[in-house]
Amino acid sequence: MSAIPVIDIAPLLAGTPAQARAVAAELGRACRDVGFFYISGHGISAELRARVFDTSRAFFSGSPAIKEAAAFSGPSGNRGYIKLGGESLDPTKPSDLKEAFNIGLDLPPDDSELVAGARFRATNLWPDVPGFRATMLEYFNRVWRLGCDLHRGFALDLGLEPDFFESRLDRPIATLRLLHYPPVNAPISEGQLGAGVHTDYGNVTLLATDEVGGLMVQDRSGRWLDAPVIPNTFVCNIGDCLMRWSNDVYVSTPHKVVSPPGADRYSVAFFLDPNPDAVVACLPSCIGPGRPAKYGPTTGGDFLLSRLEPTYAAKAS
Repeated sequence: MSAIPVIDIAPLLAGTPAQARAVAAELGRACRDVGFFYISGHGISAELRARVFDTSRAFFSGSPAIKEAAAFSGPSGNRGYIKLGGESLDPTKPSDLKEAFNIGLDLPPDDSELVAGARFRATNLWPDVPGFRATMLEYFNRVWRLGCDLHRGFALDLGLEPDFFESRLDRPIATLRLLHYPPVNAPISEGQLGAGVHTDYGNVTLLATDEVGGLMVQDRSGRWLDAPVIPNTFVCNIGDCLMRWSNDVYVSTPHKVVSPPGADRYSVAFFLDPNPDAVVACLPSCIGPGRPAKYGPTTGGDFLLSRLEPTYAAKAS
């Protein structure tokens, strides 16, 4: 059995205040302990998820020309196609055995930050795949809302006003990432994985997976746990930014993907980071006698860029 809990969040979304607080306490226990949890009762339809996976498969099985036309824009924009071997989540190890496509917050062409070329404000790159843009934006907006709802639970658990995070997530550095792990049918380099050992960078990740396993999570004792596939759930985990924000009350957890031999693996991750200008300073409720602030203030944008650059630096050539 996995040590990763399954939490029904329906009462957080549409229950009484007492029911919401009970779910928040469950979320808090998971965030303090293993840093990972599954959520059910999330309200996102199986039909929409299936459409996202079908569209993702269509893109990754498409021609190289379609992929190259939407090539990765670089860490400061963080959009577009990342080729197989294009990143190392563990920079000390060989390239990851995956390809990816990143989609960010979709802003109108006349948005002031977009016009000014602000960091993490960029135009999304839309490949020539039928239904791609409409499907991905529908999913992006639904999961963004779900991530904000989870933050309402975090706020309740951490002794904050329930809407504390709302204004810090209304123009977030959010990334919807489509992932394809091709079959491993040949010898690979020592230490090479589908996704190298890493912690996520932002506040929370909501991951949808296909039926092919491979995600592994490291518990506090250093033991690696399989994260089983549980239909119609999201696998969620705390990232480094929320760990910092909570003064290490919540913990981000190392994890990796071991691609099963002979099988394509697809997953869809949504990384929810705060607004670029949101001040990330240790929460007052997470500081006290015997627990001083461990980190100085930063911003969502500065923190994310400090984590993204090493991931791609070795592959820039």
